[in-house]
Amino acid sequence: MTFWITTVLMAVLVASFLARALIGRGRAVAGDAGDYDLRVYRDQLAEIERDVARGVIPPEDAERVRTEISRRILAADAGRSAATIEPQKTPLLLVGALAITLIGGSIAIYTWLGQPGYGDLALQDRIAFAEELRENRPDQQTAVDSLPPFPVTEELSDEFVNLMASLRETVSARPDDLQGHILLAQNEARMGNFMDAAAAQNRVMQIKGEDVTSEDISDFGELLVLAAGGYVSPEAEVAFRAALNRDENDGRARYYLGLMMVQTGRPDIAFRLWNGLLRRGPADAAWIAPITAQIENVAQLAGVNNYSIPAIGGGAAPGPSVDDIEAASEMTAEARMEMIGGMVEGLSNRLATEGGPAQDWARLITSLGVLGDSEQALAIYNNAMDVFADDPASRDVIRAAGSQAGVAE
Repeated sequence: MTFWITTVLMAVLVASFLARALIGRGRAVAGDAGDYDLRVYRDQLAEIERDVARGVIPPEDAERVRTEISRRILAADAGRSAATIEPQKTPLLLVGALAITLIGGSIAIYTWLGQPGYGDLALQDRIAFAEELRENRPDQQTAVDSLPPFPVTEELSDEFVNLMASLRETVSARPDDLQGHILLAQNEARMGNFMDAAAAQNRVMQIKGEDVTSEDISDFGELLVLAAGGYVSPEAEVAFRAALNRDENDGRARYYLGLMMVQTGRPDIAFRLWNGLLRRGPADAAWIAPITAQIENVAQLAGVNNYSIPAIGGGAAPGPSVDDIEAASEMTAEARMEMIGGMVEGLSNRLATEGGPAQDWARLITSLGVLGDSEQALAIYNNAMDVFADDPASRDVIRAAGSQAGVAE
């Protein structure tokens, strides 16, 4: 609110200076014109008196001329008064329109282009600042220590508390009991002991070894986030990236990485991640509700104006796949290239305006390679590598597509 009050006051101040200049100019012009006419007529009267004294003009002619000049003086004086008043009215209307345009226009333009609370930084400086913020953010333990004890909303029975004590003792004596550690992680989380639950889940992953799944790793990362009160720590980020290395379509990992991007000053990346998740669905996925609650604000921070939440799971067709291209083999060469070109154009436009997962970018790059448009394929490849600069798994997908299209570095 303070920002907008300051902005409006500054616009009003500028408008007042312009108004003063306009009104002052109108008065000066009107006054100067009337005074000049009066001075001319008075000089003419004086000249007539001198001509009469020299005998140049007869007295009867001089009287007629004096009457005519006096009439003109009265008319000029009356006109000067009217002119002095009239220019004051016209600038007031102009000033009102100017003030409305200046104040309203400034607010409208800033609402469209600016963002309250952000410093005036170049894009490169913003990215560097966000990177520094992410690298220097608090670790997991610091975040947990800064929070009050987690309130348990569910009243736990004495029987459950005793069972948990027994489970902890049993698991402690049997460190390789997979099922015991799974139960321990679930029930510690139920009690609000999220760090203990994360420790148990970490042991689950160690026991599974090579058989660990992306879901196991995302469970661990989510417990770290819950323990930190919704904050995505560096340790949680590592977990979610590891989950994506196992399964690049892990929606929960993508959601939390998007949340981390919001927290560290990169809403643009968060928007692309979350918008892609909404379009992919499904509608009952656990991450859909928190995304829909936040994405409109994130879109505004990312500079995406007039964004509306898409149909969940109803995203546009991803563009030409390998099967699409092979299916066109029975067409004539000209018809085939026209068909592929139209599909590529649609995919390119969607990615430019709405973003999309790495697979869509990869499909566009390989399709452009098929079309022989290496220059455009290279441009899209470089753009995609920038878009997914903080997502190693997605960069690998893009890099593979670039190699297939012959444009990878």
